[in-house]
Amino acid sequence: MNSGDLDHILRVRETARCLYSMEEVEEAVSALARRIAEQYRESNPLLLTVMNGGLVFAGHILPRLDFPLQSDYVHATRYRGQTSGSGLHWTARPPENLAGRHVLILDDILDVGATLCAIVESCRELGAASVATAVLVDKRHDRKVVPGLRADFTALEAEDAYLFGCGMDYRHYWRNAPGIFAVTVS
Repeated sequence: MNSGDLDHILRVRETARCLYSMEEVEEAVSALARRIAEQYRESNPLLLTVMNGGLVFAGHILPRLDFPLQSDYVHATRYRGQTSGSGLHWTARPPENLAGRHVLILDDILDVGATLCAIVESCRELGAASVATAVLVDKRHDRKVVPGLRADFTALEAEDAYLFGCGMDYRHYWRNAPGIFAVTVS
């Protein structure tokens, strides 16, 4: 990356609008964890984190789920470092041994939903007893791949802007930003 590109990355962070502080994110994740625990406490679920975006979300929610569960990951993306999506690219598919399991997919954001829907379908094809989704943020707009698409569990909702922080990135940067931010420069 040249210095001009890095300057742009720094400018994006400096000028971004904070939609949710880290404290607000933590409160929402705690509330979400309570709802998930009510449903999954007795079911020995497998939680699948969608990499890389879901990593931070999973790191915050897993310690709040004080019941037996297993965790693994999948890695599928449409963005590949860009700010708009293309075809789905799998790096790590769901594990083969999902037959009869209750699966909860953890992801950072429900935007258009193509990636999340493809992961859900793949888990169903592998024989999961149930498949549900939990996202940190659901972006409000009418471009969902399936009209009215919603996650089963949502911590926060956000406006239709390019978001970063708490696992969401801007061109592979700022997943580590403490809060959820909207990009204001192009």
